[in-house]
Amino acid sequence: MISGQTLASLLVAAIVRAGLYTLSATGLSLIFGVMNVPNFAHGELYMIGAYIAVFTFSGLNLPPLVAILFAAVGGFIIGAAIEKSIFYPLRKRSERRKLWIMNTFLVTVGLSLLLKNLIQVIAGTKYRGIDHYWQGGLDLAGLSISVDRVVGVGIAIIVVIAFWLFLQKTTVGKAIRATAQDEVGAKVVGINLDNIHTLTFALSAMLASIAGASLLSLNPAYPTMGLMPLFSSWFVVILVGLGNIAAVPVGALIISLIETFAAYGFGSGWQRLFSLALIILILLFKPRGLFGSDVKGIWER
Repeated sequence: MISGQTLASLLVAAIVRAGLYTLSATGLSLIFGVMNVPNFAHGELYMIGAYIAVFTFSGLNLPPLVAILFAAVGGFIIGAAIEKSIFYPLRKRSERRKLWIMNTFLVTVGLSLLLKNLIQVIAGTKYRGIDHYWQGGLDLAGLSISVDRVVGVGIAIIVVIAFWLFLQKTTVGKAIRATAQDEVGAKVVGINLDNIHTLTFALSAMLASIAGASLLSLNPAYPTMGLMPLFSSWFVVILVGLGNIAAVPVGALIISLIETFAAYGFGSGWQRLFSLALIILILLFKPRGLFGSDVKGIWER
């Protein structure tokens, strides 16, 4: 029987984890929905955000929010550079669009390996973390919660809401949504698809980098740290439906609750097994995800 305090502690841990998953999975879902790119280098963009934050916060002694902002800007710039240098020329040379998903999958796997080795050359292989961004903790109903966790969840909520408003209310956001729904129609009405693709990849990288930077005190930076966030992001994206950005927070909470309680009940080594079992069931019985897929043409291929 789980005590009330233990249950509260587990729920807090699940909410913190869900905030991380929401940021990372939103970026992954965005790029799949708009560009049909299964980005298996997404975890390395998370890693880049963590490294930028640790060097700006610990190395340059900048304030925490400034360090996280640097990570966001750095992720955005790196994402735009990757799209322009890799995916833009690949898109221009792809004569058979049906092979696009497989080609981009292979490219992102190679990019993942490249970024891991590049970080090892630049920063080495040792763990680089921080004790905390902000000192102290909060006492909620007898449960002590570190300020870092509270702020991390707050940043995730603010960023996701701001991103949703950007997609829904701005002209550029509506252009991104139009491109996700119908590229040909978007092109007919004058939307520059190349610019939208670059912006989409940059925004996706920015969200992943913010996630890596925000929870740096809980997850130190090291070259292979992106693997687990990548798996978790894919779990969320598959659970809710490929490209379904609106349902990502719900999926992130479901996955985080499963993993948190599985780790408590069976040990940390079992949490991924329970998530993977759920994803297998989803693929078998509801392959479009719990809330349906918004990715154009993917299931017909």
